[in-house]
Amino acid sequence: MTVPDTMTVIEVPQPGGAEAMKLGTRPAPKPAAGEVLIRVAFAGVNRPDIVQRAGHYPPPPGATDLLGLEVSGTVAALGEGAAGWALGDRVCALTPGGGYAEYCVTPAAHCLPIPAGFGMDAAAALPEACFTVWHNVFQRGRLQAGETFLVHGGSSGIGTTAIQLAKQFGARVVTTAGNAEKCKACEALGADLAINYREKDWVEAVKEFAGKKGVDLILDMVGGDYVQKNLSVLAWDGRLVNIAFLKGAKVELNLGLFMIKRQTLTASTLRAQSDNSKTKIAQELRDRVWPLIDAGKIKPLIYREFPLSEAAEAHKLMESSAHIGKIMLLVNDC
Repeated sequence: MTVPDTMTVIEVPQPGGAEAMKLGTRPAPKPAAGEVLIRVAFAGVNRPDIVQRAGHYPPPPGATDLLGLEVSGTVAALGEGAAGWALGDRVCALTPGGGYAEYCVTPAAHCLPIPAGFGMDAAAALPEACFTVWHNVFQRGRLQAGETFLVHGGSSGIGTTAIQLAKQFGARVVTTAGNAEKCKACEALGADLAINYREKDWVEAVKEFAGKKGVDLILDMVGGDYVQKNLSVLAWDGRLVNIAFLKGAKVELNLGLFMIKRQTLTASTLRAQSDNSKTKIAQELRDRVWPLIDAGKIKPLIYREFPLSEAAEAHKLMESSAHIGKIMLLVNDC
């Protein structure tokens, strides 16, 4: 496969709103040792892209400044020692950045095979959500069969994935969403209870559902006043995992009951973790989640696809929160 010298990309010359993104041309990257070069078919749009575009989420040292944390495509070149893949292999991958481009590089160990029956668009919708949910719900959160799990933002890419995975591993699932249509979508994915937080007090609804025991695990991307509310519905020895703070990271907490009930509050970001940590997640996904996806038991919801040139419109849609599931960018024809 011949790789061109240059490629089309989406750049952000100066941080700002969606209009800050511009089409540009850059040299095509070359894979370093242990990396693969992917000819990108589709790239997923994720909240961290929005935050980086606005200037509040700088890439890790050594990573490209280009947006895009997940892609699908075809292996176009192999770095020295890159194992497990061959030229022409169809893959989806977690990337350190660079997905909003015709070519991107990522560690070979962070690539996964295209699931059975999946197109490139659906495959590109998997990595960021699956890596995030697996790490935070199952590795950090230690969700077990029979436990009650609450995920906020159930209609998001993370939420729709979390609902499906938690159900497949035997948990009862409660979620919150912003309207009746989103709640219906969550229930169709298996949520035992979907609460429209604009119409109901979600704290009271969760307490009614979970009873005196409370919720065993909560995955939250809202933050702000949700943190104290989450703790109020969390069970003894319950775990709260924060992965974002859309309502703010500075909160005032009363930790008295938190201490008495032996609760755990933890948080993480995915991008800044070591390559070894992401490799471990990828291997567990391949062993425990990909068979479920191949069997049709878990699938991403794709709300809309945009061409790469309309990345600004994709970002505006994500910022509106009108979507249910994933927003994708078509980069190269498959």
